Amino acid sequence: MNDHNGGTLLQAEDADSSETAVVVIGRNEGSRLRTCLESVRNSGNAVIYVDSGSSDGSVELATGLGASVVALDTRRPFSAARARNEGVQRLMSIAPAIKWIQFVDGDCQLVEGWIASARRFLEANPNIAAVCGRLRERFPERSVYNLLCDIEWNTPVGEARACGGIAMLRVEAFRQVEGFRDGLVAGEEPELCVRLRARGWRIWRLDAEMALHDAAMTRFDQWWRRNVRAGFAFAEGVRLHGAPPERHWVKEWRSAWFWGAGLPFAIGLSAAIAGPVAIWAAAIYPLQILRLGWRFRGLERGRWAHAFFLVAGKFPAALGQAKSWLLHRRRQQAVLIEYK
Repeated sequence: MNDHNGGTLLQAEDADSSETAVVVIGRNEGSRLRTCLESVRNSGNAVIYVDSGSSDGSVELATGLGASVVALDTRRPFSAARARNEGVQRLMSIAPAIKWIQFVDGDCQLVEGWIASARRFLEANPNIAAVCGRLRERFPERSVYNLLCDIEWNTPVGEARACGGIAMLRVEAFRQVEGFRDGLVAGEEPELCVRLRARGWRIWRLDAEMALHDAAMTRFDQWWRRNVRAGFAFAEGVRLHGAPPERHWVKEWRSAWFWGAGLPFAIGLSAAIAGPVAIWAAAIYPLQILRLGWRFRGLERGRWAHAFFLVAGKFPAALGQAKSWLLHRRRQQAVLIEYK
């Protein structure tokens, strides 16, 4: 772990006097990282930027903006979980009095006022470990894939089972469960929330604007890889916490296997035995899209796209689950599944 200390965003004396800090993680985010850091540089909070082997000048950019930069050791596999953990370790070494940490991905821009609102909420609710708000996609009009992200980000307000990577966490709770699992390359935030809830902590989604996210997802292959990663996360979640009473991601895992692998295999086998007439069984897929489209009739836009890609996403998700199974079968270490 290499440290590059900046002087604008993070001063030791400022960090000691504040109870809130920001940990930003990134890898080759380019101009998106500048936007991210500029959205937090005037918040008055300590800021750490953790870089995962960027080759686009991200370290120099963050240093130039005054951030305290942690460059991860490239000899160990990268993961968002590891990056956040090392960011917290760096933060605690220079500002041990920190009580609240806002985690941000380098492709996001925090909304002004969010940090203060989240901190006040956690101060007023000592049994809540993590709080998040409304995450919006910055350019949903640029592609159907960006629009799907914006729909995905719009989670129900109130108590939640999990939050994403952009959230404010209580340091006491984070330390109690020993942070994220370094080795998880996908699904690390919900997995952390499983362990937090097991300790009696609660997770909350506020009805407040939190951040803008720039997925920059304009191609089918990006969408495909993102869903492979989702399937990988489902499999890892089931492996770790699939047993009762949690049954973490068991429903999603079973659904991906059924729609993305089991059913296609059964249809293909039936066609091989009974002839082409068995292919008509594939009509269950458009029927499922129609069923989901009817369920999503409350969406203002993207209703049918959401339905179609939810069904289509079962195929790459099943592939991701197969990758997880094969990885553990061979006792190999997971590596990042990137889509940008």
